[in-house]
Amino acid sequence: MNDLIQSHQRNGLLTLTLNRPDKLNALTNGMYNQLADLLFAAGEDPSITAIIITGGEQCFTSGNDLKDFLQDPPTQLNSPAFRFMDAVIQLDKPLIAAVCGAAIGIGTTLLLHCDQVLVTRNAKLRMPFVNLGLCPEFGASLLLPRLIGHTQAARLLLWGDGLDGTQAVALGLANEVFEDGPECLNAAQQLAEQLIALPRDALLHTKRLLKQPVLQELKDTLRRENLLFMERLKSTEAKTLLEAMLARSAAKG
Repeated sequence: MNDLIQSHQRNGLLTLTLNRPDKLNALTNGMYNQLADLLFAAGEDPSITAIIITGGEQCFTSGNDLKDFLQDPPTQLNSPAFRFMDAVIQLDKPLIAAVCGAAIGIGTTLLLHCDQVLVTRNAKLRMPFVNLGLCPEFGASLLLPRLIGHTQAARLLLWGDGLDGTQAVALGLANEVFEDGPECLNAAQQLAEQLIALPRDALLHTKRLLKQPVLQELKDTLRRENLLFMERLKSTEAKTLLEAMLARSAAKG
């Protein structure tokens, strides 16, 4: 199995670690597909009770790998990135995110679907969709205003403002802030172990009940966002901005 996603299962806990540190854990189509496969399988596996997703001690994810993204953009609703989103939305087991360092784009919108979000003080959360000529994804246009209010959501989605770990907790996008990566990852492990010690059926029923009221509305929103996202990718505006960003990245080496 591709080691860009490390999968470790023990005592009811599945830990998924993005493992592309040289590229700041930028996500490729292959990584999205692998994450989707692992999450779909975890949902069906009775030996798994809880899941942690992390990028390790230094960086959660810098978002999409731009070169891969521009060479093979999503063109269908079952494209790899959208499969990953679907796998997360369908997951009926607790999901904990341990966010150390940067969490850009989908690195932040993913957090809206997690049951606990732990961050380091130096975490950098940002959703620069408009800045890149795109639109929100992963249900952010629905979930973010409900979580933090319209005006705060507008600052993050329209202006593309960023947040550090302390600000993310204050705003309600994360639960706890930690000084460094090891402390954050250890706390996520402890939270997961607490869940696994609870009555399993009651835990999973409660997780399903928490998701149910918004599930259909979320699926409808996701479809609208994804259709518009694919349309925006074809626009001159987005192509120009994304290619310029890729060129700047290449110039930096």
